[in-house]
Amino acid sequence: MAEALVTTLRGLPVFLPDGRRLGIVHDTVIEVDHWSTSHLFIVDCPEELVAGGVHVAVPWHWVRGIEDVVILRWFPPTPIPEDPVNH
Repeated sequence: MAEALVTTLRGLPVFLPDGRRLGIVHDTVIEVDHWSTSHLFIVDCPEELVAGGVHVAVPWHWVRGIEDVVILRWFPPTPIPEDPVNH
């Protein structure tokens, strides 16, 4: 049952709390110790939100709701630098 729910997330558009589109769910990251979703792996991010349009992993606890789209409850200030360690 849980596997079926996780696979339905693939391809859903992801939106920030302010309505901007972040990208598309490509996959989920599963924490095998508890068999729970820890992150959503998002692709097709626009450069105005994520420098270089790189893919991002969004922690599951940032997700507000899921229906036909994924809505986040929080997202860091944008644009996120490509290399935040050396930014």
